[in-house]
This record gives sequence, structure tokens and C-alpha cells, in this order.
Amino acid sequence: MSKLRTAFAACATAALGLAALATAPAQAAAQPAFLAASQMPRSATPWTATQVFGGVPENGGALCAPYKIPAQNSRYREFRTELDTNGVQITTVARTEAEAVKLVDTLRTSLAGCGPVLEKQNPGLKAVSAFHGKLAVEEGAWVYSLDTADPQVGNTDIHLFAVGRDGKTVTFVRWGQMGDLKDAPLAGFKTTATTAVNKLW
Repeated sequence: MSKLRTAFAACATAALGLAALATAPAQAAAQPAFLAASQMPRSATPWTATQVFGGVPENGGALCAPYKIPAQNSRYREFRTELDTNGVQITTVARTEAEAVKLVDTLRTSLAGCGPVLEKQNPGLKAVSAFHGKLAVEEGAWVYSLDTADPQVGNTDIHLFAVGRDGKTVTFVRWGQMGDLKDAPLAGFKTTATTAVNKLW
């Protein structure tokens, strides 16, 4: 009799387990991975990173391409150091690969033409955009820079950007600090951009 009770108990436990599985919500779909703080370009002080948030940053996140990246199916992480060096990674999963290709093209066009647009919007500002080549990773990553100087304020800023794609997934990485292009860790940023695309999936 004890063996029979044991068998019934085992069956009941199994049935309860199956019922729980049937009623539990489906597991969340896998999400693209993000850069860690340690994978940003080398800095005089350590990088810190926020958690990964849903959507895009409030300002659109993509300097030179604000609001080009849709908030739906997008997530982002921000980075900073004690010396006001900062960055962001935004990743979005498009519905189709064709849509992902279109988004990459849109971002690249915005980044390539950013300097003249900013000069037109901000009289007196000097802004120069430059293309720094395509990286051989997955479907590719493209690197740009924006060098700005405001004579009225006396500020100079340099930003580096990368747009990369892996299938339907597009990632945008920005790095920025005060200074000029000669002060920017371009080689290190290219390594960061390659890592960002490689980590997506």
C-alpha cells in the first residue's frame, strides 16, 4: 500500500508541475546583449554603466540623428566617467531585415551630414563630421566623428559614433568628451563598436 501511495504522490506532483507550466506566462524572448562598462574605450577614470532601460533616452539618444531610432523594440544603456566622458548604446530589433537595413542607412546619412546641419541650426558653431570606415563584423559597422567648436563659449567637443547591424538587430554607440578629434581614442572606439555588434547575439 505504501508503494501505491508513493506512486500516486509522484503522479500528483508531476501533474501539478505540468499544470503550473501550462498556466505560467511564456518566458520572455531572448534580448540582444549590451556592452559592459569595461568594454568602453580606455579612460583616465573608470567607466560606470546604468542598467539597461526600455525604449530610447529622452532626447532621442542619437546626437546627429535624434528620434531616428524608434522607441518600440529598443533598449539602451548609458555610460559615464568621473571626467565627464560619456556614452550610450541603443539597440533596436526591427520587424524585418529590410527595415533594419533602412534604419542603418538613415542613421548613416544623418551622421555623415551632421556637421553642416548643426552649423545651420546654431550660427557661429563650427562642426565637422567625418567618416572613419566600415568594420568587418557581422553585417558591418560604420564609424563617424563629430568635432564641434563654439567660439562664443570657448568649448570644443568631440563625439564618436558607430552604427552596426546583425540581421534584424541594429545597434548605435556614441562616445563623447571635451576636446578635439586628436584627443579621441578612435582605435579603442572601433574595438568597442566591434564588441558591441559581436555581443548582440
